[in-house]
Amino acid sequence: MPQPTAIDGIRACVFDAYGTLFDVHSAVGKYRQRLGDLADPVSLLWRTKQLEYTWLRSLMGHHADFWQVTRDALDFAFDMHHLKDPELRKDLIDAYLHLDCYPEVPEALSTLKARGFKIAILSNGTPAMLEAAVTNSGLGGLIEQNFSVEEVGIFKPDPRVYQLAVDGLDVTSGEIVFQSSNAWDASGASAFGFKVAWINRFDQSAERLPGRPDAEIRNLMELPPLLT
Repeated sequence: MPQPTAIDGIRACVFDAYGTLFDVHSAVGKYRQRLGDLADPVSLLWRTKQLEYTWLRSLMGHHADFWQVTRDALDFAFDMHHLKDPELRKDLIDAYLHLDCYPEVPEALSTLKARGFKIAILSNGTPAMLEAAVTNSGLGGLIEQNFSVEEVGIFKPDPRVYQLAVDGLDVTSGEIVFQSSNAWDASGASAFGFKVAWINRFDQSAERLPGRPDAEIRNLMELPPLLT
């Protein structure tokens, strides 16, 4: 991983939610014993199809909110692994409203907030999903605003989604540093005009897409020192 460089001129720190602040695999993690050897395969397929459905629905022009997409993706994963357990399905869906945040998140957000940066989420999640995730993870006092794609009716990386943060925070795109653990989202935000820190938690390869992150870091505690 290259040494990250400083990012200047920032007034607002905007974060992707799922996979960046919140561990999407913690939902299955809560019921690992009930899934046994299928826990990791189900969790991975659930997340993969969840993202695929957002892209495909956007291309098809048939929007459904992220709550519906999340349920549809889980149903696909259950079908693929021949799981027929309505009670477990219900528990997993409910767990998605109580995802764990990554361990460093509270301290990182507190540090940024103390330095006077505006703090917001920009996510595919519905307003209700984001409110539940923020409240249930104890981040309510740190996040100032949640921006949901439901305001424009299309998923990331459509530029209309990133524009929500510009309009809502009353700053220019270049005054926003956007954080995502999803390399495709980091590329989309960079192509839009944000400065971007890619949170490469799992040592992934860079995407071959328009837009390049300004910094590549391993976790959110590496972000505050970069902002000058």
